[in-house]
Amino acid sequence: MQKTLTRAGLAALALTGAAFLYTVPGFAEGAAPATPPTPNFNKGDAAWMMTATVLVLMMTIPGLALFYAGLVRPKNALSVLTHVFYTVCIVMLIWVIYGYSLTFTGGTSIIGGFDKLFLRGVTGESPAATFSAGVPLSEIIYICFQMTFAAITPALIVGAFAERMKFSAVALFVPLWVTFVYFPIAHMVWYWAGPDAIVDAAKALAAATDANKAELQAKLDAVNADSGLIFSWGAIDFAGGTVVHINAGIAGLVGAIMVGKRTGYGKELMPPHSLVMTMIGASLLWVGWFGFNAGSALEATGAGAGVAMINTFVATAAAAMSWMFVEWLIKGKASLLGALSGCIAGLVAVTPAAGFAGPMGALVLGLIAGVVCLFFCTTIKNMLGYDDALDVFGIHCIGGIVGAIITGIVVNPALGGVGIIDYAAAGGPKVADYELATQLWNQIKAVLLTLVWSGVGSFILFKVVDILVGLRVSVEQEREGLDLTDHGERAYTM
Repeated sequence: MQKTLTRAGLAALALTGAAFLYTVPGFAEGAAPATPPTPNFNKGDAAWMMTATVLVLMMTIPGLALFYAGLVRPKNALSVLTHVFYTVCIVMLIWVIYGYSLTFTGGTSIIGGFDKLFLRGVTGESPAATFSAGVPLSEIIYICFQMTFAAITPALIVGAFAERMKFSAVALFVPLWVTFVYFPIAHMVWYWAGPDAIVDAAKALAAATDANKAELQAKLDAVNADSGLIFSWGAIDFAGGTVVHINAGIAGLVGAIMVGKRTGYGKELMPPHSLVMTMIGASLLWVGWFGFNAGSALEATGAGAGVAMINTFVATAAAAMSWMFVEWLIKGKASLLGALSGCIAGLVAVTPAAGFAGPMGALVLGLIAGVVCLFFCTTIKNMLGYDDALDVFGIHCIGGIVGAIITGIVVNPALGGVGIIDYAAAGGPKVADYELATQLWNQIKAVLLTLVWSGVGSFILFKVVDILVGLRVSVEQEREGLDLTDHGERAYTM
């Protein structure tokens, strides 16, 4: 009896449920369910990208923070640490509120929109495009990864005006700079419709009849046009030569000039107070940079992440050696600081080329970057007399320019590069025909626009900050040290 009632109850429930579903619009006609299917994310890619994200965070804190802190005088070590740590935290908050939306949604070719303000619509199951059609990445992981790039970029800037800028000025400048300088440049360089949209539109066009070919061609053109300005030019930047290093480096130079030289600069010795700390920081930067470069492949593959990984080894070592040996030849001594500076110059220069160059191309790039950056950090800096305290311009901007331009050469398959992928090619993505002059001009245009946008934008923002809170501490506060005058603490008690 109990079994009979149970079956009857189940039958009644089934009939009731069927009647209810039949009233749902679209169900009776066999419409698809409202909830989209869950993307098939690759767990290996997800694990690698989460690891890469943490590695990039390690580049900044503790890597960059320790690298910078060791280079200043002991009375300002805590000040630099605070500037870097504050920058990381405030930018992360801005990124999830509106930064990601402005950078990685459509809008204009200059800046994105507010479609994902407060991460609206983002879940662990929403997809983000990689560089392979049909291989999505969890959008929440992509957001975290790009957040660490946004955080380290303005943190690089603070080294240029270290030891004399007010903390209140830094606290105001950083949010303004990421909003009006970083987000637009990142959008212009990295935003695009993604491979799936382009491949699908290209396949539809290839299979089209004469009747609808014009319509489908227009659709493909629209998909290709849905990109940032610099991306649409055909300029390539694998992991941030323009977005991160040129962008931050020119802003640092503008800031150093506007704030003015440190009191006693050129008359008093201002040596690094702890090269041991700087060595630790530089080593952490190099290790973390594998997340920066290899992570920018967005997949755990040998063709993408593996290529970027070996190039990050080779170019960095080459630049460290070229800087050290040239300095040794000139000054008669091989310095640890020279090797560490060359290391960072190599990392900067290989960043835009990491996933595009072959290992031998990366080696040559590193050798060139080490020598060019040494020249700018010594001869040019002394000639022009600006006080870029920690050589942000000489290493990051100049290294970024060298890397961005030479990327246009070493990407050439004839030189061991991987070539440039044409996603709209007939039959699927293929390596496009390479033209040296065209690609070099694309790279140069990207460099010039970044220099102008960041240089002019940074100048305006520094002026605004100066009017509101002032840029520089007093001479007395500078003499005492920013650790005590700005933060009421000491890095060392003895």
